[in-house]
Amino acid sequence: MLKTKSKLLLRYASTGTKNSSTLLRAQLDLNNITTRSEEYKSSIKRRQLPNSLIQDIDFITKNRPILSQTYTKINTLKRERNELADKIKNKDENSEVLKNRLKDIKNEMKPMEKFVKELQEELYSKAEALPNLLDDSVPQSETQEELVAYINTSPEEASSFNKSDSKRDHKSIGERFGIVDFTTASRIAGSSWYYLIGDGALLEQALIQYGLSKARSIGYKMITPPSIVKSEIINACGFKPNDQNNEKQIYQIENEPRALTGTAEIPLGAYHSSTIFSSNTKFPLKYIGISRAYRAEAGASGKDTKGLYRVHEFTKLELFHFTTMEKSKEELEEIKDFQLQIIKELGLKARLLNMPTSDLGSPAMKKYDIEAWMPGRGSWGELTSSSNCGDYQSRRLGIRYNVSDEKIGHVATLNGTCMAIPRVIVAIIEQFYDPELDIIKIPEVLRPYMDGKDVITKNT
Repeated sequence: MLKTKSKLLLRYASTGTKNSSTLLRAQLDLNNITTRSEEYKSSIKRRQLPNSLIQDIDFITKNRPILSQTYTKINTLKRERNELADKIKNKDENSEVLKNRLKDIKNEMKPMEKFVKELQEELYSKAEALPNLLDDSVPQSETQEELVAYINTSPEEASSFNKSDSKRDHKSIGERFGIVDFTTASRIAGSSWYYLIGDGALLEQALIQYGLSKARSIGYKMITPPSIVKSEIINACGFKPNDQNNEKQIYQIENEPRALTGTAEIPLGAYHSSTIFSSNTKFPLKYIGISRAYRAEAGASGKDTKGLYRVHEFTKLELFHFTTMEKSKEELEEIKDFQLQIIKELGLKARLLNMPTSDLGSPAMKKYDIEAWMPGRGSWGELTSSSNCGDYQSRRLGIRYNVSDEKIGHVATLNGTCMAIPRVIVAIIEQFYDPELDIIKIPEVLRPYMDGKDVITKNT
């Protein structure tokens, strides 16, 4: 029994963060890191992360056997201590000699236990900072995405998408039509905020209802999650307060260990935290969360500060899966295919990309993006992303399942955008604006949710 417990401690011992009322300690697999150390190093290099993380892997590889050996010595001394206690109780030998040996054992164990505790905390602190491994199908280029397909357009037509068209700028069209107001919002809230008005607000609700209806039809359960969560949840999901350029990403609540969420992925991921699913659970568990999203980095470094493309607050529908590691690759393809269906039905000209390592966050093993051509901006703009995070988040959130009567495993988590409302509105306005008629055509699938209207005009 002692040997088994020691093995479990080595495999799943905690980071420096202790159990809280919300989360278990992170259950990290040091054995996996040591046996696949070269794969972890490759992941770090390809993600263009600091070399210090590679040094951390070497530290783990070198010191994990030392930790194991010290555990063995401690357990050997504990067995001897128990045997001596029995002998003293049964008066089998000279009790004074036995008691002196017990004192020696205590003195021997004390520094070893202190060493083990400190080394264990250092090992798991370094392990927790490591990024996930990469899927074999991630592009080899560190910075260049792989074009997978075009949607609602051809390679020939897409090749002509190379310049902006000021007549199709969503900001000027939206303001002139009276469906969006940036000026008042800037006065009331600051830059990168907005009012949606009239058919602009109705278009938002149409996109929400359309997305929810599509998701429910294929088995997603709706959830309205909280928009404020504990900071430890955000950290466990792999989100950092600042990005790689040290620009603020998250709105932290002053003097509280809580923050506004940038995506429903965070509270959805935590929905089953500290849970062990029974062996008869039918995976995947699929949720669609509707929430407001808050991004402190909107318009970072003066980029995309104009209009709706990058804003501080917006409505977002998020897809989230809990499943097994064996099914996770297949389910990433299913999420991606669902996103493609939505873009096709909206009639938006777009492209599907397999994203490079430089665009993957630490939790993601692989990520797809769908970008729409936005002629007013003169560039492609991201509408959706979908990621397979493997067991990265579940190990930090304590989400497990009974594989069998004798084995417990960690689930895999996946997430994907169903609808990031403002960016879809940008694409709709800029692609479907007719400058000759001065109208915005409404995609057919949205018309039932738009009071039957087929166009938006200035007279709205």
